[in-house]
Amino acid sequence: MTTPDDQENSVSVILPVLNEEKYLAATLAAITGQDFKGDFEIILALGPSKDQTNAIAAQLVQKDSRIKLIQNPSGKTASALNAAIAAAIHPIIVRVDGHALLPKDYIRIAVKTLLETGAVNVGGIMAAQGETLFEKSVALAMRSPVGVGGSRFHTGGQAGPTDTVYLGVFLKSAIDAIGGFDPAFIRAQDWELNFRLRKNGGVVYFQPDLHVTYRPRSSVRALAKQYFEYGRWRREVMRTHPGTINLRYLAPPVTLAISTVGFFAGMLFSSIFLIAPIGYLVGVVVSGLIVGKSFPTKLMLPIVLLTMHMSWGLGFLTSSKRGLHRG
Repeated sequence: MTTPDDQENSVSVILPVLNEEKYLAATLAAITGQDFKGDFEIILALGPSKDQTNAIAAQLVQKDSRIKLIQNPSGKTASALNAAIAAAIHPIIVRVDGHALLPKDYIRIAVKTLLETGAVNVGGIMAAQGETLFEKSVALAMRSPVGVGGSRFHTGGQAGPTDTVYLGVFLKSAIDAIGGFDPAFIRAQDWELNFRLRKNGGVVYFQPDLHVTYRPRSSVRALAKQYFEYGRWRREVMRTHPGTINLRYLAPPVTLAISTVGFFAGMLFSSIFLIAPIGYLVGVVVSGLIVGKSFPTKLMLPIVLLTMHMSWGLGFLTSSKRGLHRG
């Protein structure tokens, strides 16, 4: 039986869903299997998937009345999240991705942390786990400072206030107070939203006891596209909100620029300029040897790290100066 206190702490779990036929059923099973005692609903904002995602979602609704479907014709993540939040009936919002797997105690711990700390958003570790050799190598890179910098939601660390977190468990009132997610951001919606939450006086809190299983990209091409978009939109956040500038986000574009200039200068003028690109490549190889957990991953990691760094850097450097198109 649900108590009055449980009712007060009830949650709406929201998922932007697009082309997730491989993982959607497992993701929802992890949500419905939570040990959280309060009431909760699950809202799927369905985009125009090209696979069987929407059919699978319709089947799942028949099995669990807590699951609700709404449409997201644009397929954009921010629009999906805003639509789901608007449809939510509970005061606490739990954001989940269609390919993420929550541990059984995730919602219980997150809600407890949210209420005890007075934060407006609580999140934990993006625990990347792969299945193939390439995915396992990407997962290792994503959980290492040499791959993604020192973000606690990637590498872990002590509990406490932070700039941003993975996914998030929010006070709905705090999101409503700042107007929700900015639909102009195709990527980096979390960074941008969390900046505005903090600017509005809220605390974004990292809780390392929260681990969410994340499935990495499965090919070099997909990884390159992902990190190119990360770099591109991270720069747009910095343009829109100068207060988000962080030196660690400048490392990939600076490395790409120096390595590229060094390579061409070395080819055209003097081999001494090759020190920069060769030094970077040596660093990537050594990092792969250190981060890799097996001989195959040690060999694969330099490719993964090079793809992540250079794609982020290229996205950052080529990000349009015209700003976002709104309206």
